[in-house]
Amino acid sequence: MSLLWVALPKGRLFEPAAALFSRLGSRVVGALATSRRLLHEDPEAGFGFVLVKPMDVPIYVEYGAADLGIVGQDALRELGRDVYEPLRLGFGRCRLVVAAPASLASEDWSRRPTLRVATRYPRLARQHFLSRGLSVEIVALAGSVELAPRAGLADLIVDVADSGHTLAANGLREIETILTSQACLIVNRASHKVRLAEINTVLGRIQELLDGAPVPD
Repeated sequence: MSLLWVALPKGRLFEPAAALFSRLGSRVVGALATSRRLLHEDPEAGFGFVLVKPMDVPIYVEYGAADLGIVGQDALRELGRDVYEPLRLGFGRCRLVVAAPASLASEDWSRRPTLRVATRYPRLARQHFLSRGLSVEIVALAGSVELAPRAGLADLIVDVADSGHTLAANGLREIETILTSQACLIVNRASHKVRLAEINTVLGRIQELLDGAPVPD
């Protein structure tokens, strides 16, 4: 029987995601982080793995390059891809927040003709401010978003926060939460139909693991 291909995210979600598939019987998944190979087959466990950037996981899954994937809900909501989302995994918890310098934190932003907002989440940021009736100019960045106000690039930022220490260290105050996020398992819709029994078996095994033992942060 052919392998079930899994798209795993690079970065902070990789270790707990790899640990999950190790508990499902994979002996190779933990080596992905140090290997130059981006595709790994594990016939004994029944999986193949592809290691990609977090924002690419939903794309791989939607287009069928992977049957399953692990991704943060923040990235999934930002991309708006058409995938099945059956399980929340309990790790990678964070918040997508609006943050501002202290000088702007208590200001009535509606009095400004426009606000410049730096973010890695332009879609979610635009939706949020539109829902509040605020006119914003979105500055899409790939990283180091918290530096934007200090550099004069933006008035506010929208970014993920965990403890809030990074925001505070850069002179920013958390103003409001747009959404809460954690890692989730996503499934290609065609794979879910064609390989339903196999995928349901994997989902059931993961659910048993989640119910039976603490999941690492």
